Amino acid sequence: MSKIHAAITAVNGYVPDYILTNQELETMVDTNDEWITTRTGIKERRILKGEGKATSDMAVPAVKGLLEKRGIDAAEIDLIIFCTVTPDMPFPATANILADKVGAVNAWGFDLQAACSGFIYGLATGAQFIESGMHKKVLVVGGDKMSSIINYNDRTTCIIFGDGCGAVLLEPNDEGLGVIDSILKSDGSGCTYLNIKAGGSLHPASHATVEAGWHYAYQEGRAVFKFAVTNMADVAAEIMNRNHLTADDVAWLVPHQANKRIIDATAERMGVGEEKVMINIQKYGNTTAGTIPLCLWEWEDKLKKGDNLILAAFGGGFTWGSVYLKWAYGA
Repeated sequence: MSKIHAAITAVNGYVPDYILTNQELETMVDTNDEWITTRTGIKERRILKGEGKATSDMAVPAVKGLLEKRGIDAAEIDLIIFCTVTPDMPFPATANILADKVGAVNAWGFDLQAACSGFIYGLATGAQFIESGMHKKVLVVGGDKMSSIINYNDRTTCIIFGDGCGAVLLEPNDEGLGVIDSILKSDGSGCTYLNIKAGGSLHPASHATVEAGWHYAYQEGRAVFKFAVTNMADVAAEIMNRNHLTADDVAWLVPHQANKRIIDATAERMGVGEEKVMINIQKYGNTTAGTIPLCLWEWEDKLKKGDNLILAAFGGGFTWGSVYLKWAYGA
């Protein structure tokens, strides 16, 4: 019997309409377009506007479009893994809220919190349920409303992040296509460099925590960059070596969109040219768990059955990892 792999059989994405440009940011904080572009590669990012709009409201159109593409009913979904650091609320899980909104009445689900590595962690986790034979259809969603946790007076973070959501469907495949390997890592000592200090059990919400700005994302940029640029590149190279892949074997690098310089360093370490790298950071900024599925969504029509894809990410935790998958459909 041939081994069952978890293959991506559909992908879809959603980004809000509102575009926050570098020029508009120049009116909000002490920065300029040239400075942002040079250091990050970002020109604009999308922001979810409107009262009462949450992360699940971006996931709904992404998932509904995915189901339509695949030609299946929401009731066929067995499991929803929602990767996010901006859940609609601390509990219930946004996966449960999403299931209700799209009519996935037979699905169970949970949220997975690994910051910018969330989607990679979620993909590797979802694959286990397919490979074990427990489930036939697993939905992995990566999305964040980062604007809800960003201080737009803090130029170290507000220039980087945007809102967006992507989703993939995992199904069994016996042709050797799908998730082939994954390497996932974490280092909790990185907590001090990238975090939200309050809102958890350590510092419950209070007037003092709100006044101190502890409910916003905090990033010590230099330390995070140094760690990310090394580890994201290393883990991508490691998964290639482990699977005896050369740069010529790799059709696409699908990197987390945190910073153009980190993406370039990862590609260079792998030996792949920029023509093989999915880059949309200039349009969407860093959407945290949304970046990788949004890339797959945008590049879907360029992907061919059997293409070797290397996914790589780095995020708060610290968390980082890489997934090697063979694309399961297309020309």
